[in-house]
This record gives sequence, structure tokens and C-alpha cells, in this order.
Amino acid sequence: MTSSHLSAEEFRRQGRAAVDWVADYLERLESFPVQSQVAPGDVRARLPSSPPERGEPFATVLADLEEVILPGITHWQAPGFFGYFPANSSGPSIMGELVSAGLGVQGMSWSTSPACTELETHVLDWMVELLGLPGRFLSSGAGGGVIQDSASSATLCALLAARERAGGAGGVAGGPLVAYASVEAHSSVAKAVRIAGLEHLRLIEVDDSFALRPEALDAAMVADRRAGRRPFFVCATVGTTGSTALDPLAPIGEICQRHGAWLHVDGAMAGVAALDPSLRWIHDGLELADSYCTNPHKWMLVNFDCDCFWVADRTDLVAALSVLPEYLRNPASDAGEVIDYRDWQVPLGRRFRALKLWFVIRHYGASGLRAHVAGHVALAQELAGWVGADPRFELAAPVPLNLVCFRHVGGDEVDRALLSALNATGRFFLTHTELDGRHTIRLCIGSARTERRHVEACWALVQELAPPA
Repeated sequence: MTSSHLSAEEFRRQGRAAVDWVADYLERLESFPVQSQVAPGDVRARLPSSPPERGEPFATVLADLEEVILPGITHWQAPGFFGYFPANSSGPSIMGELVSAGLGVQGMSWSTSPACTELETHVLDWMVELLGLPGRFLSSGAGGGVIQDSASSATLCALLAARERAGGAGGVAGGPLVAYASVEAHSSVAKAVRIAGLEHLRLIEVDDSFALRPEALDAAMVADRRAGRRPFFVCATVGTTGSTALDPLAPIGEICQRHGAWLHVDGAMAGVAALDPSLRWIHDGLELADSYCTNPHKWMLVNFDCDCFWVADRTDLVAALSVLPEYLRNPASDAGEVIDYRDWQVPLGRRFRALKLWFVIRHYGASGLRAHVAGHVALAQELAGWVGADPRFELAAPVPLNLVCFRHVGGDEVDRALLSALNATGRFFLTHTELDGRHTIRLCIGSARTERRHVEACWALVQELAPPA
């Protein structure tokens, strides 16, 4: 039998070609329309209907990558990408991903590759220090951290741990279980409740800054108790998707303690801002939380997927997610001497994600990461000032960090047309939300390659395309 596997030398040759292609792509980013211009079905129409019978040269694959795949890409790494939240990548992160793929580790247990587990534990402790998080999230105590694929998975795991602490899905000790979040919370909260098989999710009203109202949360929890239900889980948000609203953690935490509810804090994008000590006020009250997560794959130069999730006490999380068949038993686990991260997540299998986080932290250092975040926040504050100075526009929400929400005073239809015209130029890509029932344009500054000139050019184009007030 003739093997089709690459020899070491052939892998080097083709690997260099792939790395060159990626490097060239990153150099060319500003030459592409930021948002893909293809119509539905265009990419598939250019692909053969059947797979190849015989293997093809790697050069042919790269050619199709350029000609077929690239036109269907929306360029999240482009400096003019201001939509959604950032999805950063960087050279060190890409190289960490490459090494992870090359090692091909299946890190479900400590015994399957000790370095995979121990590096993850260590860099999660580093992240506690880098972000100034409460010490109760360190692995040296009852808590600790783990890398999930996304904040959605972190929310689900927190919910399952909270359900475990409450006595199970039925809430046998105090009636049906009830979860709470603000109306501005991420949709992953509702999805987690559905996956967990729970029936009751209360969405709590927000204040003028779109942050959860603690008094409304307390009233809802009191009403549920009187109705024979059991409040067991609250998800507070540090930086909502719509407007980066910051829920007040201290009063929410006190309410959760009073009602015996688990407090999970979702800091998916905005939590990374705490790299800058001057911005750590966003986490005031976090010491009252049972769990917390933030995503280096959004704003910390680490490519997807890398969500850092911490618990103050890992007991309930492990109890909720641990299933130990005989074929996974090993002396180290049986002795309780190690962490098995398969018990900290929903899937069994797991990749060596810690490598890319480790590569990024070591390459940029704490000072480089702080400068990255601080620069984007400063640009957003400047942009907010430009918006406020133009009588055709109004700020739709406070601007605490790197997201500016604004709208044209002419109303929703004018605003929609402006956003559509702006994105149609291909130079920039922005997205929208709805705040106070009104169409709102979101401009989030977070790309690794965004400079002041890109923000200036985007605002100039907005002004050029906008009609009079």
C-alpha cells in the first residue's frame, strides 16, 4: 500500500506555503471588501458536486482557497471591521493553534497529556492576576479556571452547577427552579435554560443605561418565592452585546446571597478591559460571584475558541458534569491528585487551547495587552465626542469602553438606510441593535489592526452619507 501521508520534508514545504498564504492574506486585508459580497449559494456553486477520487496537489487546494473560498469571507480581522464584537487573532495565537494541531492532544484527562491540563490551570491563574479578579477564582483554593469554547458554554456550565447546588432539575427542596437575567442579557442564557430542561426564566427590566435594575430583580425573586418557586440562578452581564451596559454586580450579588441563588457574571467581551487597572471598576462586586467568564478570543488577540471560565468552588460544577466509565479510570484521577477538565465542561473531548493563550501572553506581556485595550477605549471615547458634536446624530447609550451606539435623529428608516449605504461601500462593516425600541448603529473598536485613521475614515464616511437632520 502506498501511503499518502506527508513526509516531514513535504510537510515543511507545504506548511511554508500555507503560512505564506496566511501572511500574505493579513498584509492584503485592506484591499478586500470587509463584508463578503457573494449571494447565497455562490460558494457551493463553484465547488465540485462529488469529492475527488484521487488526492490533489496542495497548490491546487491553495488556488481554490484564493479563488473560491476567499470571496465568501467576511474579513473579521480587517481594520474596518466594526461590527458585532471583535474576534481578534494575532501571529502568536495562530502559531499556538498550529502547534496544538500538530501535537493533536486529546486533553480530556490529566493522564492523557499532563502538560495540557497543567498549562491550562496555570494560565487561568495568570489571567486572574492579569485581570485583577478575586483570589477565590485561583486554583490554589476551592475554585479554579477552565477554558471553554465560548461564553455560551460557560453560561450553560454555570447553570448546571447552580442546578446541582439547588438539588437537581426539579428543585425538590423548594419548588420549581427559576433563573434570572436582564432583558439585555445575551441569548445564550435563554438557550442554556432550555438545554437544561428548565421552564422558568425571568427577564428583568433595565435602567436608562440598559443595566439590570437590582430592585426589580429582588422583587421578582420575592414574588417567585411567595408563589412556591425557588430562585436559584442569576446571570449578570459586564458589557451587554447591545450597548456594553454594565450590570451593578455588588447589589446583585447581595440579593443573590440573600436568596441563596448562584451568581454567574458574563464578561464575554468587556471583561478583557480589566487588563487595564484603570478600568477594573467594571468588576466592582465580582467577589460576590460564584462564577465568571470572559473571552480572550474577542478582545485579547487570541483566536477563537478561547473562553476563560472560573468558579469560586468547583465542587458543584464537577458533581454536575462528572461521569466516570471504567475505560477512563486511572491512578492519578482515582487518587484525586489532579484536575480532569472533562468534568468541567459538557463534551468529553477537548483541544489544547491553552497553548495559544500562553503564546499570546508571553509574546505581548501584560504591558502590551494593556496598551492594546487602552488604545481602543481611547479611540471610542474620541468617536463618542465626534458623534455628540454633529447635530444630525445622538448617542443612544453610554460609552464606558470600546462600543459606540449612535443613531440619526431622522428616525429608524433614515438610520437603516445609512447603515446599509455605509456597509455597501465595502470599506467598513458595522452592525445594528435596538435600544429603547429604536434602530441603533453599533461601532465597536477592537480589531488588532485598527488605527485612528480607520476610525476617522469611517466617521468621515458616515458624515458624507448621512442626510441633513
